[in-house]
Amino acid sequence: MRSSQLYRKMPLLLLFVLLLSCKKNATALSPTNLQLQAEVSSDGSGKVNFTATAQNADRYYFTFGKSSNEEGIRSNDGKVSATYTYSGTFTVKVTAYSADNKSAELSQNVAVTVGNGTEYEGALSYTGMNLVWRDEFDGTSLNPAFWTFETGTGSNGWGNNELQYYRQENTGVKDGFLTITAKKEAFGGREYTSSRIKTQDKKTFKYGRIDMRAKLPKGQGIWPALWMLGNNISTVNWPLSGEIDIMEMIGGGAGRDNTSHGTLHYDNNGYATTGKSYTLPEGIFNDKFHLFSLVWTSTSMKWLVDNQEFYAVDISSSAYNEFHNQFFLLFNVAVGGNWPGSPNAATSFPQQMVVDYVRVFQ
Repeated sequence: MRSSQLYRKMPLLLLFVLLLSCKKNATALSPTNLQLQAEVSSDGSGKVNFTATAQNADRYYFTFGKSSNEEGIRSNDGKVSATYTYSGTFTVKVTAYSADNKSAELSQNVAVTVGNGTEYEGALSYTGMNLVWRDEFDGTSLNPAFWTFETGTGSNGWGNNELQYYRQENTGVKDGFLTITAKKEAFGGREYTSSRIKTQDKKTFKYGRIDMRAKLPKGQGIWPALWMLGNNISTVNWPLSGEIDIMEMIGGGAGRDNTSHGTLHYDNNGYATTGKSYTLPEGIFNDKFHLFSLVWTSTSMKWLVDNQEFYAVDISSSAYNEFHNQFFLLFNVAVGGNWPGSPNAATSFPQQMVVDYVRVFQ
């Protein structure tokens, strides 16, 4: 009797189990409609903000395509950031998980440009600063209200045993660019010619941000510079005047054509100097335009390439008194000298430094 009753009740029990099973399966939904948005920073920093969304998602797991064995990042809200150190197209993968570990995956290619991977454009304004002077090199000649040519061979090759004769004819202005051309040609007893220009007594600056966007020459013995000297150099001489090298490059292959030097020269009970270099992760400075900057306050100096800071100096002590005076700008391309050495058979001429603009913010 009991077995007969149990037999008659089993269909009801089986139905109950099936209903429970269906109810459980109904609540165990997989993530659907998985989407990924990538916000790539435009400042050349390589930072990318990612936002993943999906229905029925409890959490997310990201990998960023940096390497084959990279560790991923888990996110509960689908928001993460990653910073890339070089330019390229990276395959980003996100996996969305439901509460009971059902998953959905999505891969997406993201193109990232890190500072030097593109021709950095610079800016017309910075927070808390105003544009006080600029030269965009419009017109067909250098503006004499801003610039003066320095010509000749200087004293002892401009103090560095440089090989060129500086001439006005080696500077050109066209289509919004200043071009200084170094040539292999005999003139004034020298085998090379080039140009050197300055704003001394015309445009001088104390503190601020100086931006110079330029494409540099290359090759052994080629020495372009964007720099500053104390406007009192005629009365106190160097290094008491102080010298600020925003960009110097000595050409000559790997480790040279891709390296910019930022340096201070000054007097601290005798000649003193401090500086550091920045090397591009890929390419050379002749490939495209780059932005060379100095951020100068009453307490510090910071050097940047494509808005990436690579060196800073505290100038608040009395050792750096020179750098609390007015300074003027200089642009030049030297050939040879103590530091770069002479050109060789592999050095091609002419070589050009092309400057898009110089801007000063205070």
